[in-house]
Order: sequence, then C-alpha cells, then structure tokens
Amino acid sequence: MATTSDLANGYPALPEAIADFAQSLLAKSPRTKTNYLSALNRFQEFLPSVGLDPATVTTDQLPAEVLERFYTWLLQTYGRDRRLTAVAYASEVRAFFRFLDRRRWLNPNLSYEHVKDGLRELIGRLHYKTPRVDDAVALIVTYVQSVPLPPNDGRNRQRRLEILRDRAILLTLYATGMRRAEIARLDRADVQDGRAAEGLITGKGDKERVVFFDEGALAAIRVYLKERADTYAPLFLRHDDGRGKPGPRGEHWRLSPQSVWLVVKKYGKLANVEVTTHHLRHLKARVMLNNGAQLSEVQDILGHASPETTKRIYAPYTTQHLRDAFDRFSLPAEELARRARLDLDRRD
Repeated sequence: MATTSDLANGYPALPEAIADFAQSLLAKSPRTKTNYLSALNRFQEFLPSVGLDPATVTTDQLPAEVLERFYTWLLQTYGRDRRLTAVAYASEVRAFFRFLDRRRWLNPNLSYEHVKDGLRELIGRLHYKTPRVDDAVALIVTYVQSVPLPPNDGRNRQRRLEILRDRAILLTLYATGMRRAEIARLDRADVQDGRAAEGLITGKGDKERVVFFDEGALAAIRVYLKERADTYAPLFLRHDDGRGKPGPRGEHWRLSPQSVWLVVKKYGKLANVEVTTHHLRHLKARVMLNNGAQLSEVQDILGHASPETTKRIYAPYTTQHLRDAFDRFSLPAEELARRARLDLDRRD
C-alpha cells in the first residue's frame, strides 16, 4: 500500500495507487475484482500512446481527458464492433478514478464528476438488444423435475444428490429471477432450510435486496437439504469426487457461479432448449410484466440499481399493456366535442 514515503508531492505513482485500489476490492466478488484489474491493465497499456509512462506517472499527472482518450484507444484497438467491451473497460477504470477522487489523489483542478461527465458524453447513448426469450426456456424446469431419481443407496448417492440439487437450483432461478452469482452465494440460513418465503441477499454492487421464493422452489430445497443430511452453510454444494475437503462450514464445497451456469446449460441441452441463467431471469421479468406487474416492481424484484436499466431492457414487453391502456383511456374527438356541447347547453 502507498505510504507517505512512497508519494511524490503527496501523490502516489500509478502502480502504488492501483495496488491500494486492489486492496479496497477485498469485499467485492473475485470476478468483479478480476474485471477491474483487467481493465486497469488495458489502461496501463494505453498510457504510452499519450506520452505517459505507466510505471512512473503519478496520479496527479493524469490529464482531464485521459478516460475519453482511453475509450477512443479501445475502439481503435478492438474495433467498433466491440463497443460494449470498450464501454465496460472504460467504466471499470472510471471506478478507479472515483477511488482516486476519494483519496484526494487526482490533480486539484480535476474532479471525478468532470471525468465521468466527459466519458459519458463521448460514449453517448448505447443501444441494447432487447432480450428475446421464448416460453420454451421453461422446459428445462419441467425437464429436471421429470428426471427419475436413482435408488437411495451408497452407489447412487452422488448422482441422486446432484439431481435433487439441480432441481432446487433451476426452480429457484425461475422463481426468484436471481443472478447466478447470487444463487451461488446463498446460504441455507438465508432461506431457513427451505421454510422462508423470502430472504435478504447481497446482490450486484454489494446491494442488499429481498428475493421471493414460491412453494415449488422451497419444497425442492427442503428435499435436497434433507437428503444431504449435513450442517454445512452453503445452500448448494459440489458433490463430485474432486471436491477435496469441505473446509470451514463446508465453504470449500460451495457451488461456484460458473457451476450454476453449467447446470443450466446441461439441462438446456437435455431439454433441447438454448438457455443460460440470464434467460431464466429474463423469462421471470417478461412473465411478470405481461401479467400486469409494473416496471418499478420488476426493478425491485430483479435488483436493478436504476429504473432506466429495467425500462431499457424490458419495456418492449409492456407494449401490449400500453396498447390496452391507450384503448381504455383514450376518447375520440367527437366524444369530447359532445361533452363540450352539453356543458355549453347547461350554462345557457
């Protein structure tokens, strides 16, 4: 970490600042930390193109337009067809600038807000493809429920536990609309061993939110935990031969987000459906919207930080509801004119 002796004129060199930033990410998920540091590696590759040595430049020497020039460099390096990748890298380095601003390590004439606004104006408005999720995605949920359980004996125990676990995972994904990382992070205490209809989780951006379970998901969780017959904390465990020792409270056996993704892909293939964990999340949102839920309600259930995110992604699914509202609440000009004439007649 940067100390007073490391600082030149009160400002650290970029490598020391990045090391301090990495320390500040300890509370983030490993994947989030990896993404941030990968983006900063690209940022250091870019700096020589603007005459800055990434090994010696101090944070106060970073110019006001450096993030904008970094974004432009990313587009030139990777191509405009990788624009979303460029936006992701620039946004992750922007978080580093927010960290520098908190530490008062930016040039005194420069603020994080200035850097952020410049980048936002350069990027402009992004156009996201609206997710098209077919009802057939639900087939993997019904498929896993139809898989026969092998006999409850020692030879089949591993396979039996995996099927029960996978049922609980798929039913929970569909019921809650949770992300795969959120599913992997669940502890059995979060759902009171399948007895709690709702639970408080830590989602994307380390934000807490309440998620809701239906009886089908809770029943599958209860059956799985009863079959496990252990006291390990993670809700979903590995059951393969290569899992090693359980570690404290079974933490080393916790199923990873990637393994959750693989479970979904596995049953998608078996059910002949193209599906990912996010497809189940989109399906949950679409079903709710098309059955009358408000965008603001879906925003809270899915854990979107901004209502704009929900609106941008899912608003097309509400077109029919808007049409219904349009038909219900609109009036023809003739009707308004008739009412106006009646009012005039009453006044006379």
